[in-house]
Amino acid sequence: MTVRLVAIGGSWGGVDAACRLLRSLEPPLPVPVLLVLHRSRASEASLLERVLTRDTGHQAAELGDKDELTPGTVHLAPPDYHVLVEGGPVVPSVSLSVDEMVNHSRPSVDLAFETAADEIGDGVVAVLLSGLGRDGSRGMVAVHHAGGHTLVQDPDEAERSEMPLAAIATGEVDEVLPLAGLGARISTLVGEAS
Repeated sequence: MTVRLVAIGGSWGGVDAACRLLRSLEPPLPVPVLLVLHRSRASEASLLERVLTRDTGHQAAELGDKDELTPGTVHLAPPDYHVLVEGGPVVPSVSLSVDEMVNHSRPSVDLAFETAADEIGDGVVAVLLSGLGRDGSRGMVAVHHAGGHTLVQDPDEAERSEMPLAAIATGEVDEVLPLAGLGARISTLVGEAS
């Protein structure tokens, strides 16, 4: 397995969990990171970019339509847009969509993970963090079936356990770990790929 993309999703409690996870990963990562969080459509994207860059040491940037997913960057899904991965495994990019909400959410973690699985296959590491609802569980199944690796934050540690529990209930999750363990596992998987 050659890791080509780390895709991270979350909702309620996901911003804090993502910051803690990214702090445990040595920057810059040799692969792109796609971060899909449920946020208010009024949320100021540049604020989250600045916070992530300052607090984690990783370069963060909000995605625009047709942007390439570049190594060493944490690419943020913009509020109120679905992020669809395209372009294949070598130079993946994204398109943005304002199609109907999925699981009451836009951006949808499911759509990001499913399109990543379709385009990149076994090169995806999908990580599901704290959140309310079921978004992400269907996408985890798609990544698992494509041969990628699926990781879930330990629901006992998550601020909201519903999203992790929904993913675990699919039976398609490779590992359930606390945030510190997720960071170590991602480092190992990415290191094995380089």
